[in-house]
Amino acid sequence: MTRIPVDLAGNGYDILVESGALNTIADHLEPHLKNNRAFVITDSNVAAKWLEPLQMNLQNSGIKVISHVLPAGEQTKSWKVLEQLTDWLLDNGTERSDTLIALGGGVIGDLTGFTASILKRGCRFIQIPTSLLAQVDSSVGGKTAINSRAGKNLIGRFNQPQFVLIDPLVLGTLSDRELRAGYAEVVKYGLINNAPFFDWCEENGSALLNRDPEALSYAISQSVQAKAGIVADDEKELSGRRALLNLGHTFGHALEAETGYSSKLVHGEGVAAGMALAFHYSERRGHCGAADARRVAAHLKDSGLPYSLKSASIDASGEQLVQHMLHDKKMTAGNLPFLLANGIGQTFLADDVELKDVAMFLDQAE
Repeated sequence: MTRIPVDLAGNGYDILVESGALNTIADHLEPHLKNNRAFVITDSNVAAKWLEPLQMNLQNSGIKVISHVLPAGEQTKSWKVLEQLTDWLLDNGTERSDTLIALGGGVIGDLTGFTASILKRGCRFIQIPTSLLAQVDSSVGGKTAINSRAGKNLIGRFNQPQFVLIDPLVLGTLSDRELRAGYAEVVKYGLINNAPFFDWCEENGSALLNRDPEALSYAISQSVQAKAGIVADDEKELSGRRALLNLGHTFGHALEAETGYSSKLVHGEGVAAGMALAFHYSERRGHCGAADARRVAAHLKDSGLPYSLKSASIDASGEQLVQHMLHDKKMTAGNLPFLLANGIGQTFLADDVELKDVAMFLDQAE
């Protein structure tokens, strides 16, 4: 068991990483439930595996469970579903003192957290992430959002959870593709500012992807500790430090947008290709050596992840992809900062990037 504090002034919380924690879920959640009831929001895929065990454990401890199952997939992060979910919660008498529980991956966590932030001007919520990507990234830090026609996560708020419960054992039912997609976010922490952790990924990534319990627990704990430290320093991306967590995302979100945020390229796959592109673009600008860029791409390839436009099945012009970037949340006064790297573990925010040059780079990229 590892307990990791997110140290925020007046708004801190704990993240618990414990194998088998869902078997004793009531013990962990009861201190956070004011009304002795929980509103559980999940999706159809997660519900089939984990909703009944969670309900039984809570109900056996005298906690009333009111659950709502949403369709699985990125399309659930929408205005339409947000309206349906808020109506359902209001119809079921949700009070401000109630606690919403997000049982699922990043989609459910983002949607539930955003709903909690606006329902009756703010309800409490707890994250129980069931995908590797959500466990190491989206469940920590308080970013909540839905998508719009203009792009991904453009409608949202910072809303910190009351508690995050991570059980690595739930990953046993995760598909290989989703496990690999989550692994891209694990690799990201090594590339940002921890070169020794990237070394660990190169040596142990195959064990993690083969679901070795020790490798999974270590990678999750290291990733969560890294993100918690960055979030504590810059909760709302005011200083720029938290922006480092977006390595690969400017390119990756453009690739996702080009596929219509469909199953053709799930988020972690877009991030993987985006990180490889960020390192190659850093090489083009003279920041990063070619050896490091090749090393990043090679590890992503070895891990079964996209590492180039071609491997991500993207056939679009550089201009088309740059058009998607114009909706990036980091855009300020017409300028889009990019996360680039001086080398592995040496990511920085560059504010002198011209999108025309990015388009030319993408046209020449493989």
